[in-house]
Amino acid sequence: MIDPEQVRRIALALEGTVDESKPDRLAFVKAGQKSGYAWTWLERVHPKKPRVPRLTVLAVRCPIGRKDILLEAAADLYFDDDHYRGYPAILVRLDVIPEDELVALLKDAWRL
Repeated sequence: MIDPEQVRRIALALEGTVDESKPDRLAFVKAGQKSGYAWTWLERVHPKKPRVPRLTVLAVRCPIGRKDILLEAAADLYFDDDHYRGYPAILVRLDVIPEDELVALLKDAWRL
């Protein structure tokens, strides 16, 4: 299982990454960019109530076409929800994704 500190280490190894994390959630932005490339998923547990941060799931920016491929090829690692449907980011289960695959995914997100 990849924990939040491992995610932070991987993200901060990418040049120019700014850590905008809070105690209950991760958030990484490439310097000079307005939107992040990886952040903690906020789950909708109860309708009309605030979303709940889940440190076991990371939202990672990726092109829609690649997102569709990842969802179809590895549903055990990746998923989508109503909030992210049609949005260029994929939800990653940190308890099952291999570290090398997460590194590659974050590098690709950082390049976007």
